[in-house]
Amino acid sequence: MARLLSVNVGLPREIEWRGRIVRTAIWKEPIQGRRGVKRLNVEGDGQADLRGHGGEQRAVFVYQIESYRYWEERLGRHDLTHGQFGENFTIEGLPDDEVCIGDRYRIGTALFEVTQPRVTCYRVGIRTNEPHMAALLTSSGRPGFYLRVLEEGEVGAGDPILLITRGPERMTVARVNALLYSSQHPRDQLERALRIPALSPGWQWSFKELVRSQDAHPGATGNAGLVPAAAAHTAKPGFRSLRVSRIDRECVDVISLSLQPTDGRRLTTPLAGQFVVLRLRPRPDGPLLFRSYSLSGPLSDEQYRVSVKVEPNGASGSYLSSNVRTGDVLDVSEPRGSFTLQPGDWAVVLLSAGIGATPVLAMLHALAASATPRAVWWLHGARDGKSHSFAAEVRQLLGMLGGRSRIWYSRPAADDRQGRDYDATGRVGLEVLDQLGVPRDGDFYICGPSTFLSDLSTGLAASGVPPGRIHSEIFSGGPSLMPGMFTAAVRAPHQPAGSPGTGPLVSFARSGTAVRWRKEDRSLLELAEACDVPVRWSCRTGVCHNCESGLISGSVTYQPDPLDPPAEGNVLICCSRPQSDVVIDI
Repeated sequence: MARLLSVNVGLPREIEWRGRIVRTAIWKEPIQGRRGVKRLNVEGDGQADLRGHGGEQRAVFVYQIESYRYWEERLGRHDLTHGQFGENFTIEGLPDDEVCIGDRYRIGTALFEVTQPRVTCYRVGIRTNEPHMAALLTSSGRPGFYLRVLEEGEVGAGDPILLITRGPERMTVARVNALLYSSQHPRDQLERALRIPALSPGWQWSFKELVRSQDAHPGATGNAGLVPAAAAHTAKPGFRSLRVSRIDRECVDVISLSLQPTDGRRLTTPLAGQFVVLRLRPRPDGPLLFRSYSLSGPLSDEQYRVSVKVEPNGASGSYLSSNVRTGDVLDVSEPRGSFTLQPGDWAVVLLSAGIGATPVLAMLHALAASATPRAVWWLHGARDGKSHSFAAEVRQLLGMLGGRSRIWYSRPAADDRQGRDYDATGRVGLEVLDQLGVPRDGDFYICGPSTFLSDLSTGLAASGVPPGRIHSEIFSGGPSLMPGMFTAAVRAPHQPAGSPGTGPLVSFARSGTAVRWRKEDRSLLELAEACDVPVRWSCRTGVCHNCESGLISGSVTYQPDPLDPPAEGNVLICCSRPQSDVVIDI
């Protein structure tokens, strides 16, 4: 009979790791006597990162003594103690290849239900002093599992573990774990897993995304159940030569370049809101520059239009404005990006400030081209009339749609006329949306300066707009994800300290930073961190896909190999190294 060997608890603590402070509760210690188990955890226990651990679906983590013995033999270790893997219950019996999702067990006076396999992160590697432990746990089929507390009670070492009922589909923890993290995602098995009521919502979402991806893109590579939204729309790496067919001055500091193929082949038709990356060399003997520019014109396979703000000290904008002429040829990537117009019947609210108008202007073109019956709002802020771009173009498109608009100037000039050039003085804000009666049941697309994005996104969420209806685009590096890390003061991306590298050139396109690969960096992630480029990660070993990013050009090698490779056109930066010069969409 299976039994409880040890009850282990621990509260969050701060530790130093790789020169940073990490808050973690991975340290669990055995306790004596009996201990109460509540709906969210064992009494005296806590979790530091509630996005990845804890909560009702992950109240208690379980690991088996048999797996301890496996790891002792495989790793040559004899120092592993109960709680070493962060588990609350160290048990004898109930292996992952026999326990099923939805199984219910009585331990002491409490009743539990199995909800999901463990989701591993880098902190288990810190606790075991084995950096690859996250990948090893997942690939071995010995992840352990979480329990939900159905009936609160008391437990203690020595309690028998009694099976009450079996899960409805008899899918084991090991099978469900492999279904998400391996490269095999059989449709019938996904559908079986989705029929298990006890399966936690996060895992249900991942399996639904895999099913949706198989329906929408049969035969596609990658793991739609894990890939972050920023890397969901893939594009073929590489650049294509496009000729500048037209240059238009949109306002005092914005120009538009129309680009057409030099070889007569059709272009990839973009999704409304996507961007392309331009590869520029302003000086023949100078470094390459990579800049991302939203496509601002109608969706087309014959021509792209990018619109560029010319900053006083901006290297790329100044070069494009002063040196590029009609007939010149530029290197342009495939369209990419996940800030795209979503289908539906509800209202579309396009919110922008300054050059942030470009991607939502492409959405407005797409809505007009389809003669959508959806209600459309165009809400835009500019400094004054001279810096107000696309004014006539927007009016024409809104006229075709019967859409509504509101234009704000923050500092109107003496010759700007309210009611003719703009509607109000000030800036776009949540209180203004309330005054205008903008519907809260629509899709909101936001693009502009970082404070504009954060203020509107936060305000809309607080006013009840579901997170899935709030979409935003960040031209520079995106938000970071570093679980448990204390975030230091944000620094602009820069060259790494120490001697420069001599390896392939690694360019972080959104952050505008290019650096030679250095021997001391074990991954592209480590190089990005050394440059303070905003990054996303959790496992650091090719399991979770949080770090999956667009590979704009070049090739990489993996060490270790990811459990499930990224989609073609993407890269897992946590476990890859450049094989040639690479450009990455971060």
